[in-house]
Amino acid sequence: MSAHDPNCIFCKIIAGQIPSKKVYEDDEVFVFHDIQPWAPVHFLLVPKAHIPSMAQLTPEHEPLMGRMMVLASRLAAEQGCNPYPDGGFRLVCNTGTEGGQEVHHMHVHVMGGPRPWKRG
Repeated sequence: MSAHDPNCIFCKIIAGQIPSKKVYEDDEVFVFHDIQPWAPVHFLLVPKAHIPSMAQLTPEHEPLMGRMMVLASRLAAEQGCNPYPDGGFRLVCNTGTEGGQEVHHMHVHVMGGPRPWKRG
């Protein structure tokens, strides 16, 4: 896995070559709003390192993934998700083509906010 893939749209967003509505950034993670949101709050947590999918994670990625999960909760609240237990948010990480992954740079969708987007 390389740190950057010059053909990857998320790598280009992280590098500032494609504009995004940034939510958060640090040395390892870039977070931005989804351009086709499914919920009132919908953003993506993306590692800066080009990791194609969850299937390519190794034990060395455990600290990064732990940080991303803790960050998801904090940013969800900051972006307008109501607190647990009555509020909350959903995390989705599609993996591979059969898992619905469209951009092959591992990312986690964080979705929440008022419930009209709820299925069923």
